[in-house]
Amino acid sequence: MALRIPRPSRAVPEVRWSANSYWRLSPLSWVVLLLGLVIFGIGEGLLVQSHFGATPWTVFALGLAHQTGWSIGWATACTSALVMLGWIPLRERIGVGSILNAAIFPFVLDATVTIVPAPHTVMARIGLMIGGLLVFALGASLYLSTRSGPGPRDGLMTGLQQRFDWPIAWIRTTLEALAMTAGWLMGGTVGLGTALFVLGIGYFIAMYFSLWRHVAPSAA
Repeated sequence: MALRIPRPSRAVPEVRWSANSYWRLSPLSWVVLLLGLVIFGIGEGLLVQSHFGATPWTVFALGLAHQTGWSIGWATACTSALVMLGWIPLRERIGVGSILNAAIFPFVLDATVTIVPAPHTVMARIGLMIGGLLVFALGASLYLSTRSGPGPRDGLMTGLQQRFDWPIAWIRTTLEALAMTAGWLMGGTVGLGTALFVLGIGYFIAMYFSLWRHVAPSAA
């Protein structure tokens, strides 16, 4: 019998660890949320250490910093604030996951960059880049599937999906491409890793969503 590969999910699934409220989480939801955010930060750190180009939103922040003279941290914070303003017409709500995303992600990213050495060979860099992409998508799919409130950019993605019923993979890929292009035009650095992230992140997150829906369907 042929192995049946599930199709990418069109939306964030409701699974066993999905919360009933953005502010009321079960113990399992808390565990998956925190685990997902840690994995999310590790994935970003691996991508950075591959030295094959930053992720699209980091490219945007780098470009903004180049144009304004701000630090990359301040540029990232301002970018997040502007993106969250886009939640208003989409009626996307903030939750505990949104807050923890902003609090945990930067620390895990810094720790990963400090601990994981940059590879010296091209093949090792490519391996780290691909691994970082898969780990990033895994973490994103876990914390998003808790339904405890998305991060700034993920909230824009899920808000657009719920408002217009567009495929989530298409929305994510389009947002990443727009951020990358705008960042590059402002002077941000774009590399092979950036391009692969744009092309693959939406698909991989959607595939992880399909996996969670099959292995841990909601009991409701």
